[in-house]
Amino acid sequence: METGKWGLLAILPLLASLLPLFLDFSPQPFPNKCSLLSQSHYWIASNRIVTPQGVVSGAVEIKGGNIESIVEGDWRGKTRSRHVVDYGDAVLMPGLIDVHTHLDDPGQTEWEDFPSGTRAAAAGGLTTLIDMPLNSQPSTVTKENFELKLSAAKERIFVNVGFWGGLSPENAHNTTIMEDLLEAGVLGLKSFMVPSGINDFPMTNITHIKVGLSVLAKYRRPLLVHSELLPEDHEDNAETENGVENPRSYSTYLKRRPASMEQAAIRELLTVTEDTRTGGPAEGAHLHIVHLADARASLDLIKEAKKRGDSITIETCPHYLAFSAEEISDGDTRFKCAPPIRDAENRDKLWASVMDGHIDMLSSDHSPSVPELKLFKEGDFLKAWGGISSLQFVLPATWTHGRKHGMTFEQLALLWSEKPAKLAGLNNKGKIVQGYDADLVVWEPEAEFVLDNVRDIYTKQPSITAYMGSKLTGKVVSTFVRGNQVYKEKEHASAACGSPILAKESSSYQMNIFSWLISSIGNLNWFPLF
Repeated sequence: METGKWGLLAILPLLASLLPLFLDFSPQPFPNKCSLLSQSHYWIASNRIVTPQGVVSGAVEIKGGNIESIVEGDWRGKTRSRHVVDYGDAVLMPGLIDVHTHLDDPGQTEWEDFPSGTRAAAAGGLTTLIDMPLNSQPSTVTKENFELKLSAAKERIFVNVGFWGGLSPENAHNTTIMEDLLEAGVLGLKSFMVPSGINDFPMTNITHIKVGLSVLAKYRRPLLVHSELLPEDHEDNAETENGVENPRSYSTYLKRRPASMEQAAIRELLTVTEDTRTGGPAEGAHLHIVHLADARASLDLIKEAKKRGDSITIETCPHYLAFSAEEISDGDTRFKCAPPIRDAENRDKLWASVMDGHIDMLSSDHSPSVPELKLFKEGDFLKAWGGISSLQFVLPATWTHGRKHGMTFEQLALLWSEKPAKLAGLNNKGKIVQGYDADLVVWEPEAEFVLDNVRDIYTKQPSITAYMGSKLTGKVVSTFVRGNQVYKEKEHASAACGSPILAKESSSYQMNIFSWLISSIGNLNWFPLF
């Protein structure tokens, strides 16, 4: 009897070593409404993975929403029994980060809303949007208004969404209002040097901007500025004199908003950006010029300011790189935006500045409306609502035209992921790097398609996009947000599990994170310990 007991003990290690042959202890699939994949620990393989060190072949390990590891070369022996999604020659790249999006929620959800806008983003390979403070109602110029925005976003966003607050004359005069807004977690502030067209978002002058920079310096966050300055005799929506000018002609609108307006605004801005230099009174603040359209004197002024040490960056948008004024047909108000799309020569100069790094990043400036406001029947460029609807198409639009100028995958990732992440203070996004968030897009750069009404378009108002009818290259295959596959081949995850992004420097950040964890506990990807 004793011999049998000790004999059994002797073979227990052998039995334990054989147990995995009969039992599978790998993570088992589980229901997950946040993702079209049932695994929380898996690998994505591709022959073209865009990393900060270049394009490599291999596999990326995803675990718990983060990038756990990256294997270059032959990955098959290193993934063991884990689930592998092999995309072959499709490109695996950091998800796009759009720092300039109007989602219009709450208040004008018939224009766009959080569900429609973020579903469109997911279908376009965008994993993070930064929402602008205007075109929703009310505008995000106070802490109370920001809380309404956060409430509207709760459990209604399919990708990550951060928020810019608004710099207004009111909160510039009473900086406590501005500081409360920043403490609540907005990533920075946005202001207009021209009338915004929104009653509760008035324009700011250079004094307000100077105050804004001084406050933002304490939080080390950026000020984004719509940089056009109106001449005293400017009348944007004025009737044409004696019918000589044709309001259906794009050239008429272009004359009303010449490049000199951008140049005048930037000259004025550069009188205060010197404060952002090292040792200056606003050191720590940063000025970002949104949707630059003028590639001539405006760009030269900014280049000189950068050389002097001013903390300043620039973005432009795909519509300024894809279209030219000469190509816009009479009455086609889908193309109205401010600043306006300029001539073909200017477009070529913009491209040169993108490719040589003088333009820091790209953004969509997705600015939709209801079709009635575009005045399609009248075709009046002076009275129609301005704004280009483009959110879902910025990746193929950029790539279609960018590859003609020699754009590489690495440059695309730099312009659409890495540098936007830096502007918004998103230190764990924008790169395929170990430890970063698993925000990723898989796309086919050789796939061509014509954008038409037959395609699945997820923005609220697809008829107003200027890209309708365009032949584009670059098809999004899959989009992953914090490891969740939120989009795949015309299919979205059933639950909206994107996270609101709040500024980490805020003194209330820990409380915000705690509240988010409590509210999101039901969406965690629980899986067996083995």
